[in-house]
Amino acid sequence: MQHRSVSDVMTREVVTARPDTPFKEIVALFHRNDITAIPVLDDQGRPLGMVSEADLIRKEAVLPDPEGHSPGRWLRPEDRARAEAETAGGLMTSPAVVARPGWSVPEAARAMDKHKVKRLPVVDEIGRLVGIVSRRDLLQVFLRHDAAIREEITHDVLGQTLWLAPGDVQVAVVDGVVTLKGRLPRRSLIPIAEQLCRAVDGVVAVHHALDWTEDDTSPRLERPRAYHAAS
Repeated sequence: MQHRSVSDVMTREVVTARPDTPFKEIVALFHRNDITAIPVLDDQGRPLGMVSEADLIRKEAVLPDPEGHSPGRWLRPEDRARAEAETAGGLMTSPAVVARPGWSVPEAARAMDKHKVKRLPVVDEIGRLVGIVSRRDLLQVFLRHDAAIREEITHDVLGQTLWLAPGDVQVAVVDGVVTLKGRLPRRSLIPIAEQLCRAVDGVVAVHHALDWTEDDTSPRLERPRAYHAAS
């Protein structure tokens, strides 16, 4: 089992800015390339920060109402300085939160969620920009066909990892939702099988109704019975 990596889904041709790139040129870059943010690079091609539409719109937000009805949004001094900046170096959010090409898609998703960002510059081992990955890029894994997901679960998870015989567990996948039915040799394998299936790229949820032959989770001897759960 292998997750797709950031390298598999990232954009390699990246529109960038320099610290001295003027405000209006950044707006033009956004418009020409249909993008909403760009990395700001130093002379060695390493990301210093990111400039997004949110950083630029702050300049409009602090302006007073032309008719005098509102004095404009109040900002902390450091935020006002960014709002009044004229170049990328003053406008950008820094430091840049970056990803590595070898990261799995879940690793990149966790970094985005933790830092509350929508995209990550991707850097090589010495910190130079090699791509950029967005939320939309990471969601590509959910475009996998159900048949491909079922094949990976049947072959890689059940066959190669859990060493189950063909036919022990039946796998159905509809719109990324996996349903497992059958019998496992031990009850303790049920949560393991569920977790491994959930880790397959493109899986939305896992439901199962599995029996077990041996209950190895309790000291008492029990007859086989059904175990039902859903996630």
